[in-house]
Amino acid sequence: MTPTESAQRGLYFEEFEVGLELETRGRTITEADIVNFAGLSGDFNPMHTNEVFAQATQFGKRVAHGLLVLSVASGLAYQLGFMEGTVIAFTGIDWKFRAPVFIGDTIRVQIKVSSLRAMKSAGGGFVTFDVKVVNQDNAATQKGEWTILVASKPQPASGE
Repeated sequence: MTPTESAQRGLYFEEFEVGLELETRGRTITEADIVNFAGLSGDFNPMHTNEVFAQATQFGKRVAHGLLVLSVASGLAYQLGFMEGTVIAFTGIDWKFRAPVFIGDTIRVQIKVSSLRAMKSAGGGFVTFDVKVVNQDNAATQKGEWTILVASKPQPASGE
């Protein structure tokens, strides 16, 4: 699915297929994002918040918090709509931080269903996604797996 297409709202577990690919729209990381995330999280590491300090690092400028980028990625994925109203729980993550994201970088998220496991006792099943956050140059900045417990499609009441 391309960034200009939108996913169906609220896919149920039975509607996912291994190999389904989705991609979010882009979002530019701003200085306000970094300042607000530092305040919210309490992470005032000078790598993120002090331009003079950051200039002396290997990156030469401030870097967005890795967890800020992960949080934005999660929000971008949710905005596609496929999780709306059907997600029971976010149950697992295996994540790697591969490259810095700087103020002014525009990220987007590439998502591919890698496995499905029914869990009738939980009312649905586990959907595992291969997820990659890429910047405006299509370079991977973060990647890994997300596992989400998704509701099963409601069954019609007997007698209907």
